Amino acid sequence: MSQAASPQGATGGSAVPPHPYKNKAIGLAVAAAVGGFLFGFDSSVINGAVDAIEGEFEIDPAVTGLVVAIALLGCAFGAWLGGKLADRWGRTRVMFLGAVLFFVSSILSGIAFSVWDLVLWRVMAGIGIGIASVIAPAYIAEIAPAAMRGRLGSLQQLAITLGIFAALLSDQLLATSAGGASEELWLGLEAWRWMFIVAVVPATVYGILALRIPESPRYLIATGKREEAKKVLATTLPEGDDVEAHIVQIEHTIATDKKLEAQASLRGPRFGLLPVVWVGILLSVFQQFVGINVIFYYSTTLWQAVGFEESQSFMISTITSVTNVLVTFIAIALIDKVGRRPLLLTGSFGMAVTLGLMALAFTQSTGTGDELTLDGPWAVIALVSANLFVVFFGATWGPLVWVLLGEMFPNRIRAAALGVAAAAQWVANFLITVSFPPMLDAFGASIPYLMYAIFATLSFFFTLWKVPETKGIELEDMEGVKVERGRRGAPTA
Repeated sequence: MSQAASPQGATGGSAVPPHPYKNKAIGLAVAAAVGGFLFGFDSSVINGAVDAIEGEFEIDPAVTGLVVAIALLGCAFGAWLGGKLADRWGRTRVMFLGAVLFFVSSILSGIAFSVWDLVLWRVMAGIGIGIASVIAPAYIAEIAPAAMRGRLGSLQQLAITLGIFAALLSDQLLATSAGGASEELWLGLEAWRWMFIVAVVPATVYGILALRIPESPRYLIATGKREEAKKVLATTLPEGDDVEAHIVQIEHTIATDKKLEAQASLRGPRFGLLPVVWVGILLSVFQQFVGINVIFYYSTTLWQAVGFEESQSFMISTITSVTNVLVTFIAIALIDKVGRRPLLLTGSFGMAVTLGLMALAFTQSTGTGDELTLDGPWAVIALVSANLFVVFFGATWGPLVWVLLGEMFPNRIRAAALGVAAAAQWVANFLITVSFPPMLDAFGASIPYLMYAIFATLSFFFTLWKVPETKGIELEDMEGVKVERGRRGAPTA
């Protein structure tokens, strides 16, 4: 199997050429990252529809959690499937498949006649999003100049945050126009149905871009299309780089991968897997177990529960999503300068503190579920803490985990390991998402947020002990990277 991400742009030396990078590389990275936009949009579009769906189909909190979270199981399957299909069909064709699945599921979700067919269409959307979540960072890694890999890789998370913002903003506008998410808007359909249907717009854009962008150079070379790969590299490499040398380097890597194919197993001595695979899996799990998606899936419902009006709750959720977009630029600015580990450690500490404050605030609430109320200054403390939590996550763990998953694995197992880690991320997302409504109903909000604070604390020590620094290391040299805590995780080749 060829790898989902491969080394590009390293021709020896660390000097930056006069005209560092072709705009073409940045443009292609942006186009591929539209898959992240779909990811974010689909993740949060359900936010404004949750209460309306619950009322429309008369379902209890447990089934509500299933409706919200079921797409994530489709995402896990799509992430696992995406790498396999990309090696057979090519990156851009698989991107187009993801766009088609998302397009169709958006329309069918909007006209769902029961909760169970809605669940089916949400799974279909999830498969498309899962495919995009793996293919986008893989494609970006394959066309990105080496010294910009962190920044261009972070575009995936920026696109995710923009998708979240767009979904919450469109939810707010549609609900406001109709006078409520459950009210009829256009063509006899309620506003919550249009929240799903409008997703055909970004799906169409992604599909068109997938048909127009070139195939990745590594896939082209792996399938014998050397001249086509040469043309793509000529438009993306830094000025002065030897295109032929890059072609030879990729050919050598592919040949080496084939020789080591027998060693490309993920099996190892640590509970059946290689240690580096467990690091990738646990990075994915911790990213989700801090509860970030509870904020984006259920924030509208939560803020209504503590006393805000529906329109105010939509506005607060939209502001939170804008904050998430803006702080992603912090990661883009610092990731190739400060490094991965310092940012992750800072984020873990900040998330633990803010989640702890949210848990403390909700100990002052009364009632459970729909009867939950939070009065006085504690409502403000909870609101401010939630947004500060988003700041710490969006500037660190949000984008950095996707960057690390695309670069930390050795060449010979990168495709398989990335697929497993991404699938683990979606499963972890599912578990957190499906568990929140019944936990909120049974215990109030304090217990779940305390649990998320504990996981944020654990993520700090996990990063300190197990996550290596990968800044400045070429993809083909990841085999020897180790954690050196005394030097803040300096890499060793």
